[in-house]
Formats: sequence, structure tokens, C-alpha cells
Amino acid sequence: MIRPARRRPLVALAVGALAVTVLAGCSPWLFPSPDAASTVEPTSTPTGETVDPSLEGYYSQSLTWDDCGQGFVCSTATAPLDWSNPDDGQTIDLALVRHPASGSKVGSLLVNPGGPGASAFDFVRQSVDFAAHPDLQQEYDIVGVDPRGVGRSSAISCLDDKQADAFFFDILPGQRGSQEWQDALRKSSKTFADACAANTGPLLEFIDTESSARDMDMIRALLGDDKLNYLGYSYGTSLGAHYAGLFPDKVGRMVLDGAENPESTSFDLTLTQAQGFESALKAYLESCTEESDCWFQGSADDGLKEVQGLLAQVDKNPIPNEDGRQLGSSSLLTAIMDPLYSESLWSDLDYMFESVKEGEAGAAFTLVDDYYSRSSDGTYYDNLIQNFNAITCADYPVTTDPAVIAQQNEQLIAASPTVGPYWTYGDIGCSVWPYPSRAVPGPITAAGSQPILVVGTTNDPATPYVWAQALASQLENGHLITYQGEGHTAYNTSSCVDDVVSAYFLDGTVPSSDPQCTS
Repeated sequence: MIRPARRRPLVALAVGALAVTVLAGCSPWLFPSPDAASTVEPTSTPTGETVDPSLEGYYSQSLTWDDCGQGFVCSTATAPLDWSNPDDGQTIDLALVRHPASGSKVGSLLVNPGGPGASAFDFVRQSVDFAAHPDLQQEYDIVGVDPRGVGRSSAISCLDDKQADAFFFDILPGQRGSQEWQDALRKSSKTFADACAANTGPLLEFIDTESSARDMDMIRALLGDDKLNYLGYSYGTSLGAHYAGLFPDKVGRMVLDGAENPESTSFDLTLTQAQGFESALKAYLESCTEESDCWFQGSADDGLKEVQGLLAQVDKNPIPNEDGRQLGSSSLLTAIMDPLYSESLWSDLDYMFESVKEGEAGAAFTLVDDYYSRSSDGTYYDNLIQNFNAITCADYPVTTDPAVIAQQNEQLIAASPTVGPYWTYGDIGCSVWPYPSRAVPGPITAAGSQPILVVGTTNDPATPYVWAQALASQLENGHLITYQGEGHTAYNTSSCVDDVVSAYFLDGTVPSSDPQCTS
């Protein structure tokens, strides 16, 4: 299964020693004066546009905004559970937070941080200056909407904290890839799927990205905007691209940073992402060789071999942690991935590798817990990873042919010798999902849309640069903005990208060619 293509600063809520390093590079969480909310109209006036009669009740509702503190206002919208059958009476709630424009308002700017499964509400409410720079806040209301299944909206519910620990950390019996191991993985996945179905109910069938994109169009109309202005990061680019494909005439100014490729299958995504993390890991190792106290000796290729050796070692003999968990290869790989989202976090890997070499698991689990949104007391402060699994199963058809799976496994290991061996058999998890995916991967052209900027970072591990190239070329009016650098997404990392994005949102300026940003 593909790994979450996340907006790394989302995990800035992490507690303990790691919190300082995670916050490095993020804008401070500054809030405007509480007085700001007092000037906001208490209700929003919908656009009143003509829609199908079955949708009129949804598109004409008035949003009531309540002061939710620190200059933010909050509201709840109602959407049909099933957009293909809106008259059946089943509905869901969508939670919104809005940061009112500080100057002369030109419209709303919806922001989504990724996942899938991350809270856009929390992203805007807790780090508005990171979600959208202050210059954009002058002219736009910055709006975060938790997608269906997520956060404060009608949400997915699967496992309690103890069950989540078992799902994420229990060591599967048997040798990796053996029938015993596959059967155990299938059993664990079935337990998770059954829990999601039992605890979530009918919503679980309708958490796909296309349904969320349709929710976004309703929200646009309820905010009173004729066009959707949108800034999507990581998986948020998939939401934006699907919106553009469904409603090209409703696209306003749209920026997709850290793009996903809508024509990719689940295996295509897994393969490319494994290569992306392999490349980022090698870049980190090359950087380490320049330090006198690097934890390994030799070249970056020597470092890769040592990492491969550590993964094989803990796969065979997991390292016990003081809280009872055991550090196996899956958890160690997660610990490696977590700091690769941002070059500013690479130093976390130095200490982690040193400690694992000494037979200690604590530093690795600190990084793993950061990735899984797990606090030191064993509680989870969000359901991002559970949501990610559920939405991914809704979005991607599975492969079950053993011959095809075997061929894919060989291809994955050959393309990514370090990461690939631990991402094989990924479709087992979704093969037991109660609702087979109805999605059909394919290119999105959004014919007739306004210009859409697609931002790609050349060594982004989570959303590799080739995906941005692919999406920009698919879109009829797509424009690629390249950042030559490391890490996941480029806005807030590259001043050059920041300038391009600001000029586009504020003035409608579209670069005549790719600026090839280097700083």
C-alpha cells in the first residue's frame, strides 16, 4: 500500500523532545486578535446558482458562523451521503473554519493539507500563517473544511488506542512473504476493515475522493464564491485535480503543491513512492558522509547497505522497547521515512540509527509515534493513518492475481532495494475491504479551466517530482512550477515558489515558463 503523502508540519502537535525539531522551519502559530471575528457576517449568502433540483436544498443552505476564538469563525454544512442519490435522505456534516480576510476581501481560499485523512480544519485553525502566507490572508478568507470521514466532519471510526497499537505494531508470524505471513496480514487487515465497517456505518462506502470533491463545490457555492480558489498540498492536490476534472468551469485560482498523478494505479503509486524515499534516503546519507561524526563509514552506497542490514536484522530479531512494543522492520522503516519529509529533520536520523545499532528502540519509536500521531501515553491525537488506509481502499482498485503480484514484487524490489522489500503485497490490506473501490484511475484534463499551477519538488520522497510533471502535462491549462530541492512540497520552503504563488493568487500572474526555483 502507498504511504501517506503528508504535509509534514501537520505533526507539529507531537509532544516530547521531537516537538522542537518538527516545528523547525514552520511559521509560528500566530493568531490574530479575537476582535477580528466581530466584523464577520453571521451567515453566508449562497451564490443562488441553478443546480439540479435534487441538489437545490444542499446548495441553498445558509452557513451560520459562530465565533470559535482567536479571530476564527466556525460553521457546519450538510451534504448528501451519496451524491449519486441525494434524495435518499441520508446526510453527513462537514465542519468548516474560516479566518476572515484582514483587508479588502476578494473571495475565499480553501486549503487542504493532504493525507488522505488530515484535518484541514486543524491545519487552518492551528497554523494559518503556514497554511497560507499573511499576504494572502489580506485578500482572502482562509477556509479549512474537514473532508468527509475526517476530523470534525462526519468521521471514520475504526480502532481504539489499544487496538491501533496492535494493528500498527504487532509482529506478524512467519517469514516475510511466506503463506503464514500473508495469512496473518490478511487476518489483521480484515480485523481493521470489520472494525471500520462496524464503527463507521454507511459513511464508509462514500469516503472516496470524488465524493469529497463534490462536497467542495457545494462549499464553494455556500461561501458565495462563483469560482473555487484553492491551495492543496500533497493528497490535497488529488482533491483539487478531481474538482477541476468535475467542475472545470468553476475553477478560479488553483495551486497544487506536491502533486499526485490521477492516472496512477495503486501499484504505480507504491513503486514511484518507494523510489522517492530511496532517493531521499540516499541524499540524507550523502549529507551524513560530509560530517565527521557520521554514524556509518564510507560512501552513501555503503550507508544504504548498512540500512538494509539493519532492516533485515530487526525483521529477523525485533528490538524490544520499554513500553512492550517491538521494533520490527515495518516500524523501523516508518522511523526512517518520518524525517525524510523535510531536510531540516535529517539530523533526527543520526541519533536514531546510532541507537538502533546499539540495540535500543526508543529513538526509533519516537519518530514512529510522530508519524502515527501517537502520544507518549499511548493515546492517538488523530486518526490520520486509519483514515489514510480507509480512503486509499476507497480510491484504488486492488490486484489479486498471484502472478501479477509476484511480478510487481520483483519490480518493486529491483527499483527500490532498501524500501521496496517492505512494501510488497500491499493490496492485501484493501482486498478485504467491505466496499470495493468504484474509482477508475485516469488522466484529468479539466478542459476549459482557468490556469492551474502544479508545484513539484525534484527530490520529494512522498509525492515524487514525476507526478507533478505528469499532472501538469495532463491538465489542459496546467503550468509546472519546479523547485530544485529536497523534502515534501515547496510552498513555505522555497522563497521563489512563495513569490510565484503569491503573485498568482493576488494578481493572477502565471509564469510564462517554469521558473525552475532553486531557493
